[in-house]
This record gives sequence, structure tokens and C-alpha cells, in this order.
Amino acid sequence: MPKPRAGLLAGSRAAIAAAVVAGMALLAGLVWLMTEEGPTPPETARMILSETDFANLDGWEVDDHAQALAALRQTCKILKRVPADRALRGDPQLGIAAGDLHPVCDLAEKTADQDAKTFFETAFVPFHIRNGEETAGLMTGYYEPEMKGSRIRSDAFPASVLARPDSLVMVELGDFRDSLRGQRIAGHVENGRLRPFADRTQIVEGALDEEGLELIWLPSAIDAFFLEIQGSGRVVLQDGPDAGQVIRLSYAGQNGHPYTAIGRPLIDRGHIPREEMSMAAIRSWLEANPDEAQEVMNLNASFVFFTELEVEHPELGPPGAQSALLTPHRSIAVDRKHHALGLPFWFELPNPSGASPDGPIRRLMMAQDTGGAIRGPVRADYFAGVGDAAGEIAGQMQDRGSLTMLLPHAVAERARKITW
Repeated sequence: MPKPRAGLLAGSRAAIAAAVVAGMALLAGLVWLMTEEGPTPPETARMILSETDFANLDGWEVDDHAQALAALRQTCKILKRVPADRALRGDPQLGIAAGDLHPVCDLAEKTADQDAKTFFETAFVPFHIRNGEETAGLMTGYYEPEMKGSRIRSDAFPASVLARPDSLVMVELGDFRDSLRGQRIAGHVENGRLRPFADRTQIVEGALDEEGLELIWLPSAIDAFFLEIQGSGRVVLQDGPDAGQVIRLSYAGQNGHPYTAIGRPLIDRGHIPREEMSMAAIRSWLEANPDEAQEVMNLNASFVFFTELEVEHPELGPPGAQSALLTPHRSIAVDRKHHALGLPFWFELPNPSGASPDGPIRRLMMAQDTGGAIRGPVRADYFAGVGDAAGEIAGQMQDRGSLTMLLPHAVAERARKITW
């Protein structure tokens, strides 16, 4: 579900935040992304909204609404700085602007945690989302890995993580043509023309070696590859004056080449049975086959660049595409072609994969992120948190679920007048 990065709005953080918003916060790279399978093709997607009641949301009464309110407050920290007339993208028929959410944010700041449920029921109107006739869509998960690293290259840390090159130009095509909303390209300028940037193979073979872009060194190229898939990660520095320090590497850009999932060729070549395909299975195969691993990873021409951020709030995740810090189990990535970031969504996953020991997932989430694989109106990527346990949940999540969008009253009035 473009890129992930470091300390929100600190020092040169304004520039960093702008880069974060311009790109996609996370790549949403779990099982679905690895196998490129999904239901309705995104180009045929058609969002349909149907007004409903909170009483119809299975599990609404028992959810911890205070947790969702805390996640909303993270969003409001960003939205309150945005001019009221600034469009928040999403379906153009709804025409959602920052000003539609400013009164909600004002009320959220004054609401006590014990009144969170009443707050949401008062400030929003729920609308169930369909994709044409489909009421369910693919739900996947992502997380923020934690790994060891070093600022110094050595035999123990030979694989580099690269900063964004100055020559990389990322373009939101929707800024130029409404018909191209949600599409983006990247490249570099050559003789006044935007040309394709180096692909993964060219970068691995040294195309950028002379630019001094190395941020951090990791134990293996496989670690760096999976960091790119997640779009963000925490690194515990192992040596030098910063030994023991935890830093965050966050998405800062992507080379513009299309993402190619490596799970499918591993299935097609007979390396991993389809029924055993998972993030863990892919990693295990790459580690067990070092002579072939780089060639397989190079099948994915996409390459992600990073920036370093401070870990100011260890309990929270990295900044998403909205620049709000992600809240474990309360933040999702959505398709900005259909949904405005900053809105609450009721997320229902009746039959989650084995990584969810507590059974069905039904909870109020905040749309705070997006991603290249997150396409369609009933499609979301669930932020599971930080570390290995979160990775277990995210790595197995590939299930059909539903979404209900919560709209502020002014937007709900517009939605009621639309012939969906």
C-alpha cells in the first residue's frame, strides 16, 4: 500500500513531512503484495456508499473507542495545520476538504476518553462501502520491523540502505490531470526531459555508488529488501558512539519502476508451494539459496529510498502518508483515489488468518496511510505494530473483510445527494 522515513516535523522535518506526504507511506508488502493476487481489478473499481447505523456495526458496542480517539488526535495534529479549503483527495464527488474535519478535531480535543463512543456517534455518520456489487474486499497487514544495523560498513553489516538521491523526481500525475488521480511516476531529468530512473539491478550493480547515499548498513541484502517492502523500520545501532541507539528508517522515495511481486515466480519455479506461500516462506527460501537470492530479488525493479527519523514515541509507529504517527491496531492504509486520509473506518475481518488468536477483528481504525498495492474502495492494509510479534500478525493477514466509512455530518449530507 511510495515510501516510509524519520522524526516528524523536527529540524528539517517540514521538508521530510512534505516528502512523506508526496510519496506513499508504506509499501504494504505482505502475502497479497508478494503474490499479486486480488479480487476486482482496480481499474474497474466503483465505490458505492450506503448509509447505515452504528447499531448495525457488529462489535461496535464493545470496541475500545478511546484507543480510536487517541489515533484520531494524531491525525488532528496534522489536519489542524492544513488550510480549511485544502482538498484531502478521495472520491471527488464527496469533495472532502480539511475544513470538513476541523470542527471534528476541535471536539476531539475536548472529549474525555470515557466519552469517546458518544463522540464518534455524535460527530460522524456511518456509510457502508461497496465496490460495485462486492461488499467485501482484500485486507492485508503491514508492520514496522526492528533489526540490527551499523553506520559503518563491515563484514557483519555489508548491505546498505540508501537515502533519496537529489536527482530523483517524483510526480503526482493527478496534480496535472484529474483523470490521472492516484497515479504517480518518478525519474530523473535529462536534457529537459523526465527519463526513467535506475532500476533495482542497476542500483545493486553500482549505478549510485558514487553519490554517497548510504544511510545505514544491515546484516544482509535480504534484510534491506524486506525493509523496502515494509517501507519503514527501526534499527538498533550495534557499534560506534551511537551503539544501543534506536533510529527509524522511513520511506523517502521510490525509483518509479513498477513493483513486481517475487512470490509468484517462486511458486512458478516450484520453489515454494502455493499453499505454503507467506512472507516467512519467501525469506526462508532467499536465505537458504544465497546464490539465487539476488537474482530473484532483482525481478522486482522497484527500489525504495529512506530517510532517518527519531523514534520520539516508541509506542507508536512511523508517520504514514498523512504524516500522522501510526497507531498499532488502529491505523490502516487505504486507496486515496477513493478515500480521504484522516477519516475513521469501521474495519471488519470476520475470519482472520491464524495469526489473530483473538478471533474476528472488528474495530474502529483511522485512515492514515496509503500504499502501491492498496487499490480499490474495499481494500485496506492493517498496521499491526512494531517487531516480530506484529510481523507474525501482518505476515499472515490475507483475508476478505468489509469497511464502513465514518463521514462528518456536512460530508454525509453531500453523500446522501449522490446517485451512487
